[in-house]
Amino acid sequence: MATMTDVARHAGVSVATVSHVLNDTRPVRPHTRQAVLDAIEELGYTPNTLARSLVTSRTRSIGLAVSAISNPYFTEILQGVEAAALEHGYSLLIADPHDDPAHERKVVQLLHERRVEGLIVAPSARPRELLTYLGRHRVPAVFLDRLVDDPAGDGGPRFDQVCAESTGPTSRLVTHLAGLGHRRIALVAGLPGLSTTAERITGYRHGLAAAGLPYDERILVHGDSRSEGAERATAALLALGSRPTALVTANNAMTIGALRALRAHGLSVPEDIALCCFDDFAWADLFSPRLTAVAQPSRDIGARAVRVLLDRLAEPDRPARTERLPCAFVHRTSCGCQDEPEQPARSEDPEPTEKGPLS
Repeated sequence: MATMTDVARHAGVSVATVSHVLNDTRPVRPHTRQAVLDAIEELGYTPNTLARSLVTSRTRSIGLAVSAISNPYFTEILQGVEAAALEHGYSLLIADPHDDPAHERKVVQLLHERRVEGLIVAPSARPRELLTYLGRHRVPAVFLDRLVDDPAGDGGPRFDQVCAESTGPTSRLVTHLAGLGHRRIALVAGLPGLSTTAERITGYRHGLAAAGLPYDERILVHGDSRSEGAERATAALLALGSRPTALVTANNAMTIGALRALRAHGLSVPEDIALCCFDDFAWADLFSPRLTAVAQPSRDIGARAVRVLLDRLAEPDRPARTERLPCAFVHRTSCGCQDEPEQPARSEDPEPTEKGPLS
């Protein structure tokens, strides 16, 4: 097995120079750096990561804490995080907080104790313990997807945050259904306390107002971001004396639950009830009918979170920022429209927006 000394001899440099190339501890002239990298490749040298971390106090690792990793949306985010981390020479440690505030704090502590250089977290609906831990230990962190509104309590976010736009795209789904003649449009919303839930409810109400439709609290139900919850919530909607003619589901898991409830009641989409959903997923166009949806830029969200975290590591004192990435409206047939070639249209600006505190 090749050693650092072997690499230095092969490249014609000192062992210290090899160390500087590996650890980025001092500038090295480009041709010298390349000679070292070539020697490493030719000899098959594998650096001792543990030993390097003891010397440099850097582990080149990032912790990722997201719930429901099996959910296709978070799976794609994970792929984006992993690809961006590897591109910048970082490894990834992953934990599932299970949307439980106490467990969330525990897994974040475990990741921190493994000396990750920073954390990317999709916070729970009640992240008080998480915020306390991160603040007390001054852990560099980026909140992903689910944002924390003004955690510092002073009008600005304490942590960097990355998510997709939610309000405008949800409004777009509602106004699209209203444009097809629907007047009772229901929403199956997510878990109360999540920023995504609040923003999609706001978008739903904005869409109703834009279409000149009244808000009826009886047809806004919570599926708690899960398939089982959405199935129960949809069944409750169908039991109303004047049931909705159209349905918006606020994430992909709840879309599955809603479809189960509709099937159990013998209802067809879109003949008996129209359906639009927030979150596109790989097999959405394989359903019959094909699902009209808002597609989030999942992988881009993950990759952007890594870049924001690396910016934070490079400049620990820079002001915290919130970035929102645009979604796409994917027009298919579950809304009741005729089938047409799929041409996703951006619902917001093509570039991510950078903001201070959430409004």
